Amino acid sequence: MSQKTVTVRGVTLGAGIPKICVPLVGESREAILAQAGALSDLPADIVEWRCDWYADIFSQEETADTLRQLRACLGNRPLLMTFRTAAEGGQRAVEPSAYVELLTAALETGCVDLLDVELFLGQEVFQALLTAAHRAGAYVIASNHDFAKTPPQEELIARLTRMQEWGADIAKIAVMPQSPQDVLTLLSATCTMRERAEIPLITMSMSGLGVVSRLAGEVFGSAMTFGAAERASAPGQVEVHRLAETLALLHDAGENNEK
Repeated sequence: MSQKTVTVRGVTLGAGIPKICVPLVGESREAILAQAGALSDLPADIVEWRCDWYADIFSQEETADTLRQLRACLGNRPLLMTFRTAAEGGQRAVEPSAYVELLTAALETGCVDLLDVELFLGQEVFQALLTAAHRAGAYVIASNHDFAKTPPQEELIARLTRMQEWGADIAKIAVMPQSPQDVLTLLSATCTMRERAEIPLITMSMSGLGVVSRLAGEVFGSAMTFGAAERASAPGQVEVHRLAETLALLHDAGENNEK
């Protein structure tokens, strides 16, 4: 079964070279906008605002103002909004009701193109935000992160399948390898799921051990990879220029091999 694609502001996920997403992790509006401004000359296809870093995230008014200014700063680059919970490696804990409330309000600004929603917050939370996102014209990336281990291949596939069944537009999973075999497990699960998926996939094995998974998405079926500009938001992120060069190299090699 071939993957469908998702196109956001002219950027297509699920076809060709994996798209590069660069995170913004500032704690203040000034820091966030400064980081965003510094991206103008970088090969970033998508920008992720890791809003769990933002000191004023629980103020809807402050968050909305920051989003509007960030949207203006980014021009036509797609914006992914992510509140990564402490349970999945983020900066702070949040009650499910507050998570839904703050992200719904953010969507209502019309500034968000893609919204990350954590799978393990449950189907009720997921469906509420999926409805709000689609109403606002945004896409949902269902996500799951395991910073301790790499689950078995069958479990990785089961989680990605659940994301698709719940209606996600894109499915994302990131896991921590303890051995080279764990990296192979993630890559094999990605390759297997690509044959079954009807939506784009984003997968990665974290830390230095898993860097190959951030580079070889086009081969195995991952549609997006995360690159570091000033500051990485997860272990193993590659500097964005080096990442773009490597992705292009692998893409060109693959095309030459097909000729």
